[in-house]
Amino acid sequence: MIRVVEEQRGMTLIELMIVVAIIGIISAVAYPSYQTYTEQSRRTVAQGNLLELAQWMERQYTINGRYPNPPASVTLPITQSPNVVGGRVDYTFSLTSSAAATYTLQATATGTQVNDACVDLTINQAGTTTAASGAPATCWRY
Repeated sequence: MIRVVEEQRGMTLIELMIVVAIIGIISAVAYPSYQTYTEQSRRTVAQGNLLELAQWMERQYTINGRYPNPPASVTLPITQSPNVVGGRVDYTFSLTSSAAATYTLQATATGTQVNDACVDLTINQAGTTTAASGAPATCWRY
């Protein structure tokens, strides 16, 4: 008796569908984590820019004996925080209030960054950092 042995080549449709399902599940878990990570990294860049602007304000105070006033006439050295990879603007910076001895700098999220929990970040002359109302207390962690 001759026995015919059949060799299987390639994959069946069921096997292919299982692989596609596994990739879909992994993607569904990984993408939100990636998005959260990118929002946090963009926020960190904005925080660094705010600290740089605060140092600039302190240099102006050292030179002139007061902070620049009024905010409308002040030209900040940094006005936006572009995303290096995408080229889009993630935060815009402004001097929201200023007097001879006080100031408040603000970073406002734009574009896709508005989905972040920490939309508006501020820093003042005392180094007090805050976020928009309702934002988590962890917005300014280093």
